[in-house]
Amino acid sequence: MRASEPQLRNPPPRNAHPVVPVTSVRASAYSVPTESPESDGTITWDTTTLVVVEVQGGGERGLGYSYAAPAAARLVSDTLARMVLGRDALDTRGAWQAMVWSVRNIGRPGIASMAISAVDNALWDLKARLARQPVYKLLGAVNESVLAYGSGGFTAYSINTLCEQLRGWSDDGFAAVKMKVGREPGDDIRRVERARTAIGASVELFVDANGAYGRKQALALAQPFADQGVTWFEEPVWHADLDGLRLCRDRAPADMDVTMGEYCFQALDFRRLLEAGAVDVLQADATRCGGATGFLQADALCEAFEVPLSSHCGPSLHAHLGCVAQRFVHAEYFFDHARIEQLLFEGAPRPRNGRLWPGGPGWGLAFKRVDAERYSVYDRSNVA
Repeated sequence: MRASEPQLRNPPPRNAHPVVPVTSVRASAYSVPTESPESDGTITWDTTTLVVVEVQGGGERGLGYSYAAPAAARLVSDTLARMVLGRDALDTRGAWQAMVWSVRNIGRPGIASMAISAVDNALWDLKARLARQPVYKLLGAVNESVLAYGSGGFTAYSINTLCEQLRGWSDDGFAAVKMKVGREPGDDIRRVERARTAIGASVELFVDANGAYGRKQALALAQPFADQGVTWFEEPVWHADLDGLRLCRDRAPADMDVTMGEYCFQALDFRRLLEAGAVDVLQADATRCGGATGFLQADALCEAFEVPLSSHCGPSLHAHLGCVAQRFVHAEYFFDHARIEQLLFEGAPRPRNGRLWPGGPGWGLAFKRVDAERYSVYDRSNVA
């Protein structure tokens, strides 16, 4: 090159890929009634709200979702959409970082993280569809399917309904099932005993207190639960009580895992939980923790701390992400979310012999908008 010729500091590569801009973002929310009133150890509910985000670019449409209040959909329309519109659809991590910065003065945990999750999941779906790949193949699969466990067993259920649901999952080939406890602590041992009888001795039994117990109450119940073969004690005390979780983990029976993570909204939350030594197994939820991008951050932390990873709810997403995560052990096939995803998404995976097999391209899902319309509570599009 002659000295007189101008030199570019960062010349574009000769084979740079063409930019595929995101041209539209649509956020909508759907409140779907439960089959019957549901409850856990701390709250009751009769509807579940699905927040759906669709992004377009390059002639393809990406689909993402979260389970959150309609406010999350409004936050997508009012704030997050402008961080994404016009951006290269392949620039998923750049879009994620821009969205995180945009909610600095709103607050990252809760609604903001759920909204970011829905958009991030939609962007990964779009990227994978543009590549004509399933998400799990695009990210690099460790496995082709994931182990799942049946989850429900709400405290609002009668003993007969509880046993019927858990037995049904056992008969369908699930190696483990989970029930809720904590609503009436004095009755929990009896319910666990009946559940064990219903599923037999060969199926693992998990319990989830949703933070309903005090520290000593949780410890007092841990051994009677273990006597019934309970191997998983989820959120025995309030999720923010890291000292209490560590106490329960240290003093629980040796063959019982103490678990938590569904209220971790960012990598910092996961790190604090792991640094405190508060869990035997970490849980992460791609509909809450920043989407697929945040979920893989949780997996990286599990790798660093040598702790197993399990997913919380949203089975259609975690069928893919569980195949990618190196520390993954199993996915939660949560009754309420599995029902909604089968109802409103074409292609939602159904378990076979206790495993979930991801589809594709993208997440392998198609939104049944006509079927969802009767549940609609919010719908707005942003266009570049």
